[in-house]
Amino acid sequence: MILGGRTYVEIPGEKTHELPPLLLRSKPQPTPLDQVVDLASNIVEDEDLIASPTGDLERRKMDLAFNLIEHYFGLITDWQWGDSILEWIRQCEEAFGSRVELRNLLYPDVWPHAGRSSFVKLLEDKHVETEGVKIENAVGIRLTFRQPPPISCFSNQFLFYLNSPVANSAYQSWATLTPGPVASLPPERFRFQVHTKL
Repeated sequence: MILGGRTYVEIPGEKTHELPPLLLRSKPQPTPLDQVVDLASNIVEDEDLIASPTGDLERRKMDLAFNLIEHYFGLITDWQWGDSILEWIRQCEEAFGSRVELRNLLYPDVWPHAGRSSFVKLLEDKHVETEGVKIENAVGIRLTFRQPPPISCFSNQFLFYLNSPVANSAYQSWATLTPGPVASLPPERFRFQVHTKL
């Protein structure tokens, strides 16, 4: 079935299918804040981010460190969302595999299944509240990093400029590995709940 330029899979019957709940982690706590501040300050110091020592140098260094921390916590929030989404996709695969009318809708490829980007589109179609997190970028960050990386792994350039393009590129590369044509899951045929876990 094609609607608005998108192809949707046809699911037998008219039943609405219940999917596992999407369990989101609460706000990030990757490293104690005082350690993150020290690490960010070291990045500012080591990478010579302030060109000339005019004005209040220490204050400018601290402002840059806090800016880096803000970008870092944004990356960690994205990673946690992406990790939660990939786990949800895995659970949805199990649910699809156990139901005769859904079993043949998924390609049997290797994890993380590129064909499962249709679940990401389903989240977007269902208008899941993300508090500003871009779902595709979150999945891209999780595909890039198996574990939430410590701030010391990053250069200031990555956190300021490269984070979003890297995440988007990783997601697009993953999503386009699916043999075509890629069909979306019709959102009106599925329902699920979203919960935040501590």
